[in-house]
Amino acid sequence: MRGMDAVVDYLLEGDPAIRWQTLRDLADAPAEDVAAERARVATEGWGARLLAEQGPDGRWDGGTYRPGWVDESRPFFDAWTATHFSLQSLMEYGLDPASPQAAHAIALVRDNVRWEHAGQPYFEGEVEPCINGIALAVGAYFGQDGSKAAETLLATQHEDGGWNCWEDDPAAASSFHSTICALEGLWAWGQRTGVDDMSDAPPTVTRDAGQVTAARLRGEEYLLERRLFRRKTTGEIPDLRITLTSAPVRWFYDILRALDYFRLARPERDDRCAEAIELLGAKRLDNGLFPLENNHEGPTLFELAGEHDGFPSRWVTLRALRVLRWWEQGWAAPQRV
Repeated sequence: MRGMDAVVDYLLEGDPAIRWQTLRDLADAPAEDVAAERARVATEGWGARLLAEQGPDGRWDGGTYRPGWVDESRPFFDAWTATHFSLQSLMEYGLDPASPQAAHAIALVRDNVRWEHAGQPYFEGEVEPCINGIALAVGAYFGQDGSKAAETLLATQHEDGGWNCWEDDPAAASSFHSTICALEGLWAWGQRTGVDDMSDAPPTVTRDAGQVTAARLRGEEYLLERRLFRRKTTGEIPDLRITLTSAPVRWFYDILRALDYFRLARPERDDRCAEAIELLGAKRLDNGLFPLENNHEGPTLFELAGEHDGFPSRWVTLRALRVLRWWEQGWAAPQRV
């Protein structure tokens, strides 16, 4: 495989979720072509298959965060088959929120799905920031009220600017994983509610929006101060896995996920991302593709065709190339919300 055109052609041979984003983010295709390809997510491939797995009660695999068959008395393990991560995947695939398939699926979730924590409706979130961040991003994407989840995120931000799912002491250190989930949710909610353009908003909305924006900017600084993958105090890499590419990302942090976030949240670019950009660029293979380096183990409803740990990945390649295009050319894709 030689050259960018060959890489784009290869990506366009993938699932509709890959194809429509490739057309938008790498091929600069006409809007009508992008929309036509995006519509196929609901009826073909990964998106259609995942939609078909939803139960009549609105849940996937009988559970909200964990599948219904899990024995909670046994040691915890990650599973990706329940409602929470299924909705995250539909968002990542780019299922059109205006499609009848999305409207049906989301209505079932809104009206029926409750958190195992205390029976809260799904889009209100629960207590853990990593969970609430993803739920807020999903709610914003599909046009649902995420204000309570946003309020909880604001209330659980730590003094260092980040978040941590396993520690409710605001003076305790945050984690990369929780922070990126929270940031993605707040950014998506900001786009949904217009917090980045508040010139015509009433005072109450401006006040609330200011809180969301301020929290998001503090969270971004938490990552930027650490160059996206280093300890602030020593410069050491706390966990080598955060330097590896993954897809789907689930609740995990890695440099590609962070860079894809900053591509949208900071399109003007920040020099503190440069080292992570260099690390990402070095992963490009001779054929122009990027590998899937860290598959997040756990039960799934089905395998994503063509996505295998240690091999070139269309998902990773698409995301890496649009990040590098943003960094090198000052370009960012249209906002997704």
